[in-house]
Amino acid sequence: MSRSSKLEVIKNTIKSYPDFPKPGVLFRDIFAVLNEPDVASLLYEVLCDEARSITPPVDCVAGLDARGFLFGTIVAKELNIPFVPIRKKGKLPGSTQSVRYKLEYGEDEVEIQRGNISTGQTVLVIDDLLATGGTLTAAVELIKKCGADAVCLIVIELTDLQGRKSINAPIHSLVQY
Repeated sequence: MSRSSKLEVIKNTIKSYPDFPKPGVLFRDIFAVLNEPDVASLLYEVLCDEARSITPPVDCVAGLDARGFLFGTIVAKELNIPFVPIRKKGKLPGSTQSVRYKLEYGEDEVEIQRGNISTGQTVLVIDDLLATGGTLTAAVELIKKCGADAVCLIVIELTDLQGRKSINAPIHSLVQY
């Protein structure tokens, strides 16, 4: 099956929920793909193929809490490289490095354990969704704060929200709405 055919199957399996979590929002549910083992396998194949095609080759994978963990660990295993979680503040033990970022109403903070990313590495940041780009922007900033270069791999991109514009790193998205 071709890459475009796989992506079409994946896109057709993603469910949409109007007015969730609040009125006016159309929620795109990646869990519908994970509920179909054959489609989930296609998604993992496409993610791994996309990750392998990135140049220079990636040295580790960083997954954003929490859905990025679902995809990042599998890509890291397939590429035989480390997986590093990026989590909300206060969720990781040991010495951490963090970045604060603005939300629509307030601020939040993401962090990474020190020593898991080295200067000069190319880090593949994986997440399920790119909407307004706040969390992904913070993750890229955090990777750069560690002295590494970031490349982003996203399953779903909501192009109307233009989150891509705020991110200072190359972005590969598989499915666009």
